[in-house]
Amino acid sequence: MLPILREVLDNIPKDKDISNSGFEGANIVLYTKDRKFFLDNEGVIRNIVDKIKKRVELRADPSIALDIEAAEEKIKEIIPKDAKASNVIFDPQRNRVIIEAEKPGLAIGKSGEVLKEIRRETLWVPTVRRTPALRSKIIENIRQVLYENNDYRKKFLNAIGERIYSGYTKEKKSEWVRVSFLGAARQVGRSCLFLQTPESRILLDCGVNIASPEQYAYPLLDAPEFKIQELDAIICCHAHLDHSGFIPWLFRMGYRGPVYCTAPTRDISALLALDYISIAFKEAKDAIFNVNDVKETVKHTVCLDYMEVTDITPDIRLTFYDAGHILGSAMAHLHIGNGMHNLLYSSDFKFGKTSLLEPATTKFPRLETLIMESTYGGKENIVSTFRESEMQLMEIVKKTIERGGKVLIPTLGVGRSQEMMVIIEKAMKEGRMPKVPIFLQGMVWDVTAIHTAYPDFLSAYLRRQIFHKDQNPFLSDIFKQVGSYKEQQNVIEKEGPCIIIATSGMLTGGPSVAYFKALADNKKNSIIFVNYQGEGSLGRLVQSGEKEVKVNGDEPVKINFERHTLDGFSGHSDRNQLINFVKRLEPQPKKIIIVHGENSRCLDLASSLHKMQRVETIAPKNLEAIRIR
Repeated sequence: MLPILREVLDNIPKDKDISNSGFEGANIVLYTKDRKFFLDNEGVIRNIVDKIKKRVELRADPSIALDIEAAEEKIKEIIPKDAKASNVIFDPQRNRVIIEAEKPGLAIGKSGEVLKEIRRETLWVPTVRRTPALRSKIIENIRQVLYENNDYRKKFLNAIGERIYSGYTKEKKSEWVRVSFLGAARQVGRSCLFLQTPESRILLDCGVNIASPEQYAYPLLDAPEFKIQELDAIICCHAHLDHSGFIPWLFRMGYRGPVYCTAPTRDISALLALDYISIAFKEAKDAIFNVNDVKETVKHTVCLDYMEVTDITPDIRLTFYDAGHILGSAMAHLHIGNGMHNLLYSSDFKFGKTSLLEPATTKFPRLETLIMESTYGGKENIVSTFRESEMQLMEIVKKTIERGGKVLIPTLGVGRSQEMMVIIEKAMKEGRMPKVPIFLQGMVWDVTAIHTAYPDFLSAYLRRQIFHKDQNPFLSDIFKQVGSYKEQQNVIEKEGPCIIIATSGMLTGGPSVAYFKALADNKKNSIIFVNYQGEGSLGRLVQSGEKEVKVNGDEPVKINFERHTLDGFSGHSDRNQLINFVKRLEPQPKKIIIVHGENSRCLDLASSLHKMQRVETIAPKNLEAIRIR
């Protein structure tokens, strides 16, 4: 038995019948056969937590809890009918039960009285979740994978805890911290950072570059310092493929450690990975991983909320903070070596409020080194404000509709699509935009369903709307889902003026390419770019003003429709926001490392921040390793 478990058990009275003890990741879990002690431990557990500064949870041993059938019947009897509980899901290996309800406040009860009664009557540990406004098949499939592998998950989470606490009695003083840049250094795409200490080996993001030729598409994992069998953990900060898209490949290669992310990131990255496989199949290419690899990734995820602190290795503690980039996006704060060094990896972030999300967080307990993105870090990257872009969008749509044209908005399936939906729905409802059908194609609908499942990750304004069905913008009847080739052709050939929101956002694949080919030659139509267009992508060519482009080797497509770029809608911070973010950081970092930007933008931002902030700044190249402590 590890010393930390022995210490916990030594602080519990011997007559409390602790039948089992173990770990769920960094959390310590105890099971008791003493009903009275489970229902009221009289502050024993709190005293242990205060002493060891770790999370400890007490549960009833399954042998004394009601069986599942009787427990479900009792729960349905206790939950008020007005709460509209739609689903009761049991996790018998951990003696937990999840209750889905349309009105979670009623299911919880005043001061948690309903949950206390369920706990008292069933001896199960209840959790309440809001029933999603839209059904999400991917969430249902992910839950199924997790439930089918409950036994495996229990052993897996316990193994994580044993690794974390294997050196519990040792003083955690890491003598050095080093970061190797295996992707996204002086480039956008294939983000992958490898952090090492004497105790730990961690990947921060691991993505693909969908706009690059294959030889430049994947992280540089053949670096001599990286060995997959020595990898302790992966931290995935958000779901976009350039940050998450190579993780299933690591499981294909035998990795079986944890992937730390938020719950929306787990769900959306699984959806994007499956879509990545599907696109490869349609293009008659071999995918770099398969469906089973995606399932393995899901099985090994450990989901954290914002501000939830957890140990992930013997000498590293992780906290996620809101990045404001897409649903569930996070900045990773690493507390290394018992406070020896504190590192913030921003991944992609937006330091500006939008309709969808709150701005990125700027206050942290401690901070010595900042690793931040610079997608729009160049001096020329001063973009329109969100409000200005909104007004421009109204004007473009109005003029296009008046002349009988169609508006194509190629978007990333995650983030920009939902932002556009919220803005357009509100404008049409308020009469600021002509009311025309909005056709959604690609994974937009599925990702939107995931947004309705996680309202707590959205802006306060949007959260309030989702909590009221009649105000939920995602449920508006102006949105029409396009699911087949026949329906797509109908939109192109038979529908009149309309708005089309389709993936992919860089015109590198997906339905947006077919719409582009069909609409580009007609002067009545318009295309609006609302997200970053990667170097080498078709979107970048169209955006730059080319009169004619080839698509997948087909006949050249003549471009006569209007082209617009509304950069104020980007999920990335522009140059001013990047600089303001650094200025607002509390505390101020002593070192800033610039990544995730084109070469000139990385160098430009690094130079500017050095002069303004009087701190050391670095813009590393791929395969460089930097000792940060």
